[in-house]
Amino acid sequence: MAAALALAACESPGTTTGVVTGAAGGALVAGPPGAVVGAAAGGIAGAIADENAPRFRTYVVQQQHPSFAYSGDVVVGATLPNTVVIYDVPPDYNVTTYKYAVVNGRVVLVDPTTYRIVQIID
Repeated sequence: MAAALALAACESPGTTTGVVTGAAGGALVAGPPGAVVGAAAGGIAGAIADENAPRFRTYVVQQQHPSFAYSGDVVVGATLPNTVVIYDVPPDYNVTTYKYAVVNGRVVLVDPTTYRIVQIID
C-alpha cells in the first residue's frame, strides 16, 4: 500500500490529499481492504489541487447551497443518491470531469455519472 500511496502522490498536486482521505474513509467502512480501495479511489486525477482547496471551499460556502442530509458515511468512494443536487465547478479550478455538492455540511466532489464521492474538501 505504501508504494501505491507514493506513486499516486506523484501524479497530481491534489492526489496526496485524495489518497490519504480515501484510505482513511475506506478503512472506516471496510477495514484494511477498504483502505486500499479507498486510497485508489481518493487518488483520482482531475480533482481540486491541495493548494486550491481552501479557496474552493470558501467559494462554495459563499454560494450558500443547501446541505443534503445523507444517512451514510461521507467518505471517498461512497455513492450518493441521485437526488443530491450537484453543481458545476468554476473553470478556474481546472476540474471538468466532476461536479460538487454539499453533503452533511461537507464539500465533496462527485462523479456526475455515478454520484460517487471522489474528493472531500475540508
